[in-house]
Amino acid sequence: MGLFGQQKIRDMACLNMGSQVRIETNVFGYSVYGMGPDLIRNELGAYGEKLLGSSSAYMQSNISRYLSNPQYYFQVNDGYVKNKLEVILFPFLHRGHWIRATEKLGGQMSFKPPIHDINAPDLYIPFMAFGTYLVLAGLFLGINGRFSPEALGVQLTNGLLCWLFQVLLLEATLHTLGDGDVPPLDVIAYGGYIFVAVSVVLVARILCRYSFHAVTMWECFCMGTLLVKILKRILIAEMRSCYEHSSKRHYLLLLVAFAQVPLLFWLGNVGV
Repeated sequence: MGLFGQQKIRDMACLNMGSQVRIETNVFGYSVYGMGPDLIRNELGAYGEKLLGSSSAYMQSNISRYLSNPQYYFQVNDGYVKNKLEVILFPFLHRGHWIRATEKLGGQMSFKPPIHDINAPDLYIPFMAFGTYLVLAGLFLGINGRFSPEALGVQLTNGLLCWLFQVLLLEATLHTLGDGDVPPLDVIAYGGYIFVAVSVVLVARILCRYSFHAVTMWECFCMGTLLVKILKRILIAEMRSCYEHSSKRHYLLLLVAFAQVPLLFWLGNVGV
Protein backbone atom coordinates (compact mmCIF):
# COMPACT_ATOMS: atom_id res chain seq x y z
CA MET A 1 0.00 0.00 0.00
CA GLY A 2 1.26 3.46 -0.76
CA LEU A 3 1.34 6.57 1.24
CA PHE A 4 -2.13 7.55 0.12
CA GLY A 5 -3.53 4.15 1.14
CA GLN A 6 -2.15 4.40 4.66
CA GLN A 7 -3.53 7.93 5.02
CA LYS A 8 -6.95 6.71 3.88
CA ILE A 9 -6.92 3.89 6.47
CA ARG A 10 -6.03 6.34 9.24
CA ASP A 11 -8.84 8.66 8.17
CA MET A 12 -11.37 5.82 8.21
CA ALA A 13 -10.16 4.73 11.67
CA CYS A 14 -10.56 8.26 12.97
CA LEU A 15 -14.00 8.41 11.43
CA ASN A 16 -15.01 5.15 13.10
CA MET A 17 -13.68 6.31 16.45
CA GLY A 18 -15.59 9.58 16.11
CA SER A 19 -18.74 7.65 15.33
CA GLN A 20 -18.25 5.45 18.37
CA VAL A 21 -17.70 8.49 20.55
CA ARG A 22 -20.85 10.10 19.20
CA ILE A 23 -22.82 6.90 19.68
CA GLU A 24 -21.56 6.48 23.21
CA THR A 25 -22.26 10.11 23.88
CA ASN A 26 -25.73 9.74 22.46
CA VAL A 27 -26.34 6.58 24.46
CA PHE A 28 -25.11 8.29 27.64
CA GLY A 29 -27.18 11.32 26.92
CA TYR A 30 -30.26 9.18 26.26
CA SER A 31 -29.79 7.34 29.52
CA VAL A 32 -29.60 10.60 31.46
CA TYR A 33 -32.46 12.05 29.50
CA GLY A 34 -34.59 8.93 29.99
CA MET A 35 -33.86 8.24 33.64
CA GLY A 36 -33.84 11.85 34.87
CA PRO A 37 -37.52 12.69 34.41
CA ASP A 38 -38.64 9.38 35.94
CA LEU A 39 -36.50 10.00 38.98
CA ILE A 40 -37.73 13.56 39.29
CA ARG A 41 -41.35 12.49 38.85
CA ASN A 42 -41.01 9.81 41.51
CA GLU A 43 -39.39 12.18 43.96
CA LEU A 44 -41.92 14.93 43.31
CA GLY A 45 -44.77 12.44 43.61
CA ALA A 46 -43.52 11.15 46.95
CA TYR A 47 -43.00 14.70 48.21
CA GLY A 48 -46.44 15.75 46.99
CA GLU A 49 -48.11 12.81 48.73
CA LYS A 50 -46.25 13.62 51.91
CA LEU A 51 -47.15 17.29 51.66
CA LEU A 52 -50.81 16.61 50.90
CA GLY A 53 -50.98 14.00 53.64
CA SER A 54 -49.53 16.34 56.22
CA SER A 55 -51.78 19.17 55.03
CA SER A 56 -54.85 16.93 55.23
CA ALA A 57 -53.90 15.79 58.72
CA TYR A 58 -53.29 19.40 59.73
CA MET A 59 -56.66 20.53 58.38
CA GLN A 60 -58.48 17.64 60.04
CA SER A 61 -56.79 18.33 63.38
CA ASN A 62 -57.69 22.03 63.19
CA ILE A 63 -61.24 21.33 62.10
CA SER A 64 -61.72 18.88 64.97
CA ARG A 65 -60.08 21.35 67.33
CA TYR A 66 -61.95 24.52 66.37
CA LEU A 67 -65.19 23.24 64.89
CA SER A 68 -65.51 19.95 66.76
CA ASN A 69 -68.00 17.51 65.25
CA PRO A 70 -71.27 19.20 64.20
CA GLN A 71 -73.17 15.92 64.35
CA TYR A 72 -72.30 15.65 68.04
CA TYR A 73 -74.51 18.65 68.86
CA PHE A 74 -77.61 17.16 67.26
CA GLN A 75 -77.60 13.78 69.02
CA VAL A 76 -80.73 14.47 71.06
CA ASN A 77 -84.04 12.82 71.83
CA ASP A 78 -87.34 13.87 73.37
CA GLY A 79 -86.17 13.12 76.88
CA TYR A 80 -83.07 15.23 76.54
CA VAL A 81 -84.97 18.18 75.04
CA LYS A 82 -87.54 18.11 77.82
CA ASN A 83 -84.97 17.91 80.60
CA LYS A 84 -82.71 20.51 78.97
CA LEU A 85 -85.55 23.01 78.66
CA GLU A 86 -86.23 22.56 82.37
CA VAL A 87 -82.57 23.25 83.11
CA ILE A 88 -82.58 26.38 80.92
CA LEU A 89 -85.80 27.80 82.34
CA PHE A 90 -85.21 26.72 85.95
CA PRO A 91 -81.44 26.29 86.42
CA PHE A 92 -81.61 26.65 90.18
CA LEU A 93 -83.77 23.52 90.33
CA HIS A 94 -81.19 21.41 88.51
CA ARG A 95 -80.19 18.55 90.76
CA GLY A 96 -76.76 17.04 90.62
CA HIS A 97 -73.50 18.43 89.33
CA TRP A 98 -72.84 20.58 86.26
CA ILE A 99 -69.74 18.68 85.14
CA ARG A 100 -69.99 17.00 81.74
CA ALA A 101 -69.77 13.21 81.61
CA THR A 102 -66.83 11.63 79.80
CA GLU A 103 -66.19 8.31 78.11
CA LYS A 104 -63.18 6.56 76.58
CA LEU A 105 -63.24 6.24 72.78
CA GLY A 106 -60.29 5.02 70.75
CA GLY A 107 -57.98 5.21 73.73
CA GLN A 108 -58.85 8.88 74.36
CA MET A 109 -61.22 10.54 76.77
CA SER A 110 -64.10 12.46 75.17
CA PHE A 111 -67.35 14.02 76.31
CA LYS A 112 -70.56 12.05 76.01
CA PRO A 113 -73.10 13.37 73.45
CA PRO A 114 -76.18 15.29 74.63
CA ILE A 115 -78.41 12.25 74.36
CA HIS A 116 -76.41 10.68 77.20
CA ASP A 117 -75.54 13.79 79.21
CA ILE A 118 -77.91 16.58 80.24
CA ASN A 119 -74.96 18.92 80.84
CA ALA A 120 -73.65 18.64 77.26
CA PRO A 121 -74.27 21.59 74.92
CA ASP A 122 -76.43 21.08 71.85
CA LEU A 123 -77.39 23.11 68.80
CA TYR A 124 -80.82 21.59 68.29
CA ILE A 125 -82.51 23.63 71.02
CA PRO A 126 -80.85 26.97 70.05
CA PHE A 127 -81.85 26.63 66.38
CA MET A 128 -85.38 25.52 67.22
CA ALA A 129 -85.72 28.29 69.79
CA PHE A 130 -84.46 30.84 67.28
CA GLY A 131 -87.08 29.72 64.77
CA THR A 132 -89.76 29.82 67.48
CA TYR A 133 -88.67 33.35 68.38
CA LEU A 134 -89.15 34.49 64.77
CA VAL A 135 -92.60 32.84 64.55
CA LEU A 136 -93.73 34.46 67.81
CA ALA A 137 -92.32 37.82 66.74
CA GLY A 138 -94.27 37.60 63.47
CA LEU A 139 -97.41 36.62 65.37
CA PHE A 140 -97.02 39.55 67.76
CA LEU A 141 -96.51 41.95 64.86
CA GLY A 142 -99.56 40.54 63.10
CA ILE A 143 -101.76 40.90 66.18
CA ASN A 144 -100.77 44.55 66.48
CA GLY A 145 -101.21 45.22 62.77
CA ARG A 146 -97.52 45.91 62.12
CA PHE A 147 -96.49 42.76 60.31
CA SER A 148 -94.42 43.12 57.19
CA PRO A 149 -91.47 41.23 55.67
CA GLU A 150 -89.26 44.20 56.50
CA ALA A 151 -90.34 44.20 60.17
CA LEU A 152 -89.72 40.46 60.45
CA GLY A 153 -86.35 40.95 58.77
CA VAL A 154 -85.48 43.48 61.47
CA GLN A 155 -86.26 40.89 64.13
CA LEU A 156 -84.14 38.33 62.30
CA THR A 157 -81.22 40.76 62.23
CA ASN A 158 -81.68 41.66 65.89
CA GLY A 159 -81.71 38.00 66.83
CA LEU A 160 -78.53 37.22 64.93
CA LEU A 161 -76.77 40.29 66.37
CA CYS A 162 -77.83 39.33 69.88
CA TRP A 163 -76.58 35.78 69.36
CA LEU A 164 -73.28 37.08 68.04
CA PHE A 165 -72.88 39.49 70.96
CA GLN A 166 -73.62 36.71 73.45
CA VAL A 167 -71.02 34.44 71.84
CA LEU A 168 -68.40 37.20 71.82
CA LEU A 169 -69.14 37.99 75.45
CA LEU A 170 -68.71 34.37 76.49
CA GLU A 171 -65.55 33.97 74.40
CA ALA A 172 -64.04 37.13 75.87
CA THR A 173 -64.83 35.93 79.39
CA LEU A 174 -63.27 32.52 78.80
CA HIS A 175 -60.12 33.92 77.20
CA THR A 176 -59.73 36.52 79.93
CA LEU A 177 -60.00 34.07 82.79
CA GLY A 178 -58.03 31.11 81.51
CA ASP A 179 -56.07 29.43 78.77
CA GLY A 180 -58.53 26.62 78.11
CA ASP A 181 -59.52 25.61 74.60
CA VAL A 182 -63.32 25.53 74.50
CA PRO A 183 -64.72 24.53 71.07
CA PRO A 184 -66.52 27.46 69.37
CA LEU A 185 -69.61 25.33 68.73
CA ASP A 186 -69.92 24.87 72.49
CA VAL A 187 -69.96 28.63 72.97
CA ILE A 188 -72.44 29.10 70.10
CA ALA A 189 -74.73 26.57 71.75
CA TYR A 190 -74.49 28.27 75.13
CA GLY A 191 -75.17 31.67 73.58
CA GLY A 192 -78.21 30.38 71.68
CA TYR A 193 -80.07 29.27 74.81
CA ILE A 194 -81.20 32.87 75.28
CA PHE A 195 -83.85 32.33 72.59
CA VAL A 196 -85.64 29.86 74.86
CA ALA A 197 -86.01 32.62 77.43
CA VAL A 198 -87.09 35.27 74.92
CA SER A 199 -89.67 32.89 73.45
CA VAL A 200 -91.24 32.62 76.91
CA VAL A 201 -91.18 36.42 77.15
CA LEU A 202 -92.99 36.80 73.82
CA VAL A 203 -95.62 34.20 74.75
CA ALA A 204 -96.28 36.11 77.98
CA ARG A 205 -96.44 39.40 76.08
CA ILE A 206 -98.91 38.00 73.56
CA LEU A 207 -101.15 36.65 76.33
CA CYS A 208 -100.86 39.66 78.61
CA ARG A 209 -98.85 42.68 77.61
CA TYR A 210 -98.69 43.95 81.20
CA SER A 211 -96.63 40.92 82.21
CA PHE A 212 -93.78 41.81 79.89
CA HIS A 213 -91.45 43.47 82.41
CA ALA A 214 -92.03 40.96 85.20
CA VAL A 215 -91.52 37.91 82.96
CA THR A 216 -88.49 39.48 81.29
CA MET A 217 -86.79 40.19 84.61
CA TRP A 218 -87.50 36.64 85.73
CA GLU A 219 -86.00 35.21 82.56
CA CYS A 220 -82.97 37.50 82.95
CA PHE A 221 -82.41 36.01 86.38
CA CYS A 222 -82.75 32.46 85.03
CA MET A 223 -80.45 33.05 82.05
CA GLY A 224 -77.87 34.77 84.25
CA THR A 225 -77.91 31.86 86.68
CA LEU A 226 -77.62 29.33 83.86
CA LEU A 227 -74.64 31.01 82.20
CA VAL A 228 -72.82 31.56 85.50
CA LYS A 229 -73.25 27.87 86.34
CA ILE A 230 -72.02 26.84 82.89
CA LEU A 231 -69.04 29.21 82.95
CA LYS A 232 -68.03 28.15 86.45
CA ARG A 233 -68.19 24.51 85.36
CA ILE A 234 -66.01 25.25 82.34
CA LEU A 235 -63.54 27.32 84.35
CA ILE A 236 -63.21 24.68 87.04
CA ALA A 237 -63.18 21.56 84.88
CA GLU A 238 -61.62 22.60 81.57
CA MET A 239 -59.21 25.41 82.43
CA ARG A 240 -55.96 25.35 84.30
CA SER A 241 -55.25 28.96 85.24
CA CYS A 242 -58.67 30.10 86.45
CA TYR A 243 -57.53 30.16 90.06
CA GLU A 244 -55.00 32.86 89.24
CA HIS A 245 -57.84 35.32 88.55
CA SER A 246 -60.37 34.45 91.26
CA SER A 247 -61.39 38.06 92.02
CA LYS A 248 -61.57 38.98 88.34
CA ARG A 249 -63.61 35.85 87.72
CA HIS A 250 -66.41 36.95 90.05
CA TYR A 251 -66.69 40.36 88.41
CA LEU A 252 -66.77 38.93 84.91
CA LEU A 253 -69.37 36.34 85.84
CA LEU A 254 -71.54 39.12 87.25
CA LEU A 255 -71.04 41.05 84.02
CA VAL A 256 -72.26 38.08 81.99
CA ALA A 257 -75.28 37.71 84.26
CA PHE A 258 -76.26 41.39 84.13
CA ALA A 259 -75.71 41.51 80.36
CA GLN A 260 -78.79 39.30 79.95
CA VAL A 261 -81.02 42.19 81.04
CA PRO A 262 -80.46 44.51 78.05
CA LEU A 263 -80.27 41.56 75.64
CA LEU A 264 -83.63 40.12 76.66
CA PHE A 265 -85.33 43.52 76.73
CA TRP A 266 -83.88 44.25 73.31
CA LEU A 267 -85.17 40.99 71.83
CA GLY A 268 -88.49 41.18 73.68
CA ASN A 269 -89.36 44.68 72.43
CA VAL A 270 -90.65 43.42 69.11
CA GLY A 271 -91.74 46.14 66.68
CA VAL A 272 -90.39 48.99 68.80
